Amino acid sequence: MDKKGLFITVEGGDGSGKTTVLSFVIEKLRAEGYDLFLTREPGGNKISEQIRKIILDKNNTEEDKKTEALLYAASRRQHMVETVFPLLDAGKIVISDRYIDSSLVYQGYARGIGIDEVYGINMFATDGRLPDLTILFDIKPEEGLKRIAAHRGQDADRLDREKLEFHQKVHEGYQIIKERFKDRFSVVDASKPLEEVEKEVYGILKTRIDSYLGK
Repeated sequence: MDKKGLFITVEGGDGSGKTTVLSFVIEKLRAEGYDLFLTREPGGNKISEQIRKIILDKNNTEEDKKTEALLYAASRRQHMVETVFPLLDAGKIVISDRYIDSSLVYQGYARGIGIDEVYGINMFATDGRLPDLTILFDIKPEEGLKRIAAHRGQDADRLDREKLEFHQKVHEGYQIIKERFKDRFSVVDASKPLEEVEKEVYGILKTRIDSYLGK
């Protein structure tokens, strides 16, 4: 399929701070006149958000790992068809907080289903649409979990509550994925002070967006 628009995704382990930084940077870029559409996964529209609640409900401890992978793919399909594809077809710039790489890492690697197996499911779900750029917030899982404990507490979702071993697997998985798709990955050290991370992400996004816009 012909690629239209500019599709950027942001990835990282739990507690990496990506959502906080992304919100700040997008607001800054919009203030400078950039027309950007920010969305998230799982979620991004009514049906996808309903599936998100099932996936992340801390009471759904019996959720099978393949069920989890398929629910993510189903949520992603609805998100792309209803929200992302129409924007990209109109030539817009879409930035998503998480996308396919999260499934490859969390379900494919950390859950042990297999990266290639989960990749196949998601290629079917998304008509093969991969991001033009992926920014990875790289942080050691121990640090990420400290942040979760400090800021989320009882609000931590089902994945946040996984044991350290699982989060270590997630970190390992991202190291594998960033090498496999290194042509589209840009890695940020998320353990740095917040202001430094914000500045670096701002620079990465602005450079890529300006290139797309021909500036």
